[in-house]
Amino acid sequence: MNDKQRELVKTARVAGIWYLLLAVSGILGFMVFHPQVYSSDPVETLTNLTDPDSLARLRLIFELLLVLSQALAALWFYRLFRSISDWKAWAVGIWGTINAVVIMISAISMAAAIQIANSSAQSYDDKMVLIALLGELIKHSWNIGGLFFGLWLIPMGHIVVTSKRWPLWLGRVLVLGGVGYIVSTLLYYAGVKHSLLDVLTIPATLGEFWMIGYLLIYGIRPGDEPEQ
Repeated sequence: MNDKQRELVKTARVAGIWYLLLAVSGILGFMVFHPQVYSSDPVETLTNLTDPDSLARLRLIFELLLVLSQALAALWFYRLFRSISDWKAWAVGIWGTINAVVIMISAISMAAAIQIANSSAQSYDDKMVLIALLGELIKHSWNIGGLFFGLWLIPMGHIVVTSKRWPLWLGRVLVLGGVGYIVSTLLYYAGVKHSLLDVLTIPATLGEFWMIGYLLIYGIRPGDEPEQ
């Protein structure tokens, strides 16, 4: 292994570490702790936010970790991909960064909700209105973030397919997952409500963990000349 390949493998593994942190913080924050804090009932949410033993601040920490890891993953994937295809590397970096910004809106809303819930400056009724509004901002930040997460996966998968420096089907699954996220988001806001919408994002989950594992274990295969 030459010095250039060794450096690429190192970059790939660092990207894998950030991607793993992104996945773990997303699963723990959104899937595990979020339902324990934020409810469709603002009264219940307000109670959770003011309970000293609540998981509200832990939920916020996971959201901040997700924003941080998404931004750093986007940066390291750009560093990894730029020697293969400059414009696709930019696409991955830009869409990943935008997704971090969108989720940051959710993190800001969570921080505001905690502060408002524990403030003595607002009346109970005002708190109820503000908590309900912030809850909607959190929900729609995640929903609309699906567009940019899909856009981040598609060029990533395309690089995997065309460069042949990762398994071919890994790239195809990533592209399919990216398309699934975009279609799922568009259908949701078109008013389609069906459990099958969740199925559309399954390839993305499979592709992500496959990519994380490959980056951490193997890094990147040696390649030929970069794309033009």
